[in-house]
Amino acid sequence: MISRMRLRMRRSEVRPSVAVLRVAAWVVLGTVQAAAFAAAEFDCLIEPRQTVEIRSTVEGLIERIAVDRGDSVTRGQVIVTLDSAVERASVALAKQRSELEGAIRSGESRVAYSSKKHERQEELHKQKFISTQVRDEAATERRLAESEFKEALDNREIAKRDYLRQLELLKLKTIRSPLNGVVVERMMNPGEVAEAGVGRKPILKIAEIDTLYVEVVLPIAAYGKLKVGATAEVTPGLPSGGTYPATVKVIDRVFDAASGTLGVRLELPNRQQKLPAGVRCKARFPGLDSGIGVQTGGSSKQR
Repeated sequence: MISRMRLRMRRSEVRPSVAVLRVAAWVVLGTVQAAAFAAAEFDCLIEPRQTVEIRSTVEGLIERIAVDRGDSVTRGQVIVTLDSAVERASVALAKQRSELEGAIRSGESRVAYSSKKHERQEELHKQKFISTQVRDEAATERRLAESEFKEALDNREIAKRDYLRQLELLKLKTIRSPLNGVVVERMMNPGEVAEAGVGRKPILKIAEIDTLYVEVVLPIAAYGKLKVGATAEVTPGLPSGGTYPATVKVIDRVFDAASGTLGVRLELPNRQQKLPAGVRCKARFPGLDSGIGVQTGGSSKQR
């Protein structure tokens, strides 16, 4: 009896120890899973939304460049001015021609005179005082006067259209910024000739950074587990640190078979332009399961 009681006491002492071990095992497992999830970070690169090379649509001598590298520009701001002395003279001449009234007033007078003359000749012909030939000559003179007056009106309309055309040619001598951004590089200076056409030397290079694109490389195992519109957390590799929310905009459908990865583009708002472009970063996707980060710890590097 005494030995049985001692055995029961030993079993009761062992059971709590097993329970404690189970609890400890669950704690360790949760810690490992949390660590795995926290490690699901992927290398990324912050880039401008777009970069534009500014060229002239017409050839001309650069008279003034209003911005330099590092300057912020706004959409519609004048950034480059080409010499436009000839264009301004052409605009003044076209404007003068569009405002000429001499030919029109002369045409109006001829029409009024020929109309009265034709009416008089018509009355005289009815009274048999003049021949039919004289009456017909008056009618022809009236029609010619009306045609000349119509031609004068057409010429004035053409002159107005030419004035508008010259204004548009003058506008080509002024280059405005096509977007809100920052000047990345200035390649030409006043006094140089800006050449028109693709492949010619650009004058400026402007990057739009109000909205940034974050290019991320993920393992193929993440395909199907991430959707367009999902949220992500981006941590730039800057001394100031900080984490910023971003949105998935593009998921590539053509993979890189050599590295077993796919590209994902995030959109990162940057209205205050606090974040620079061209910075490496880390991206986390709360919607992805932890196994993605663990299985691809070495394959999430940039290609």
